[in-house]
Amino acid sequence: MTAAIETGSWELDPALSTVAIAHRTIWGLVTVKGTFTGVTGQGEVKADGTAHGTVTLDAASLDTKNAKRDKHLHGSDFFDAENHPTIVFSVQNATAGQDGTVDVTGQLTARGITRPQTATAHIAAADTDAITITTEFTVDRNQFGMEWNQLGMIRGLTTVTAKLAFTRTPAQA
Repeated sequence: MTAAIETGSWELDPALSTVAIAHRTIWGLVTVKGTFTGVTGQGEVKADGTAHGTVTLDAASLDTKNAKRDKHLHGSDFFDAENHPTIVFSVQNATAGQDGTVDVTGQLTARGITRPQTATAHIAAADTDAITITTEFTVDRNQFGMEWNQLGMIRGLTTVTAKLAFTRTPAQA
């Protein structure tokens, strides 16, 4: 990635990381917001500066501060967490630019359906043993079989916002 980011293996620090979603109703009167409390991940930075890895969300950990809504979102109309317990973003390639941005290409898997996903991330902080990146991108939930839409209220894209903090894993001796 950049010169300050060491090659090798990196582990996501869930205590310092957040992944959140926001989705507006058709009328724009309400934005449903939630945060995944179960987040794990890992990655590897190669000698050429590129990186790859995964970020995994526990689908049943989405918390919107409304238990009834959370139960519905975890259920078969949306995440179907019982049959598909994780949502995975597999980063196939991440390349840092000179301006602190990172072009990310990968695959997003939800409900057992995998689709290509790109994002632009920003390096918020980096040193030899830690890096924090932030990103925001949109997802069309219908592409993942989440088509429930009572009264036509839920349309448009869902915004995903992430702050991901990684620490370098010591090299194996």
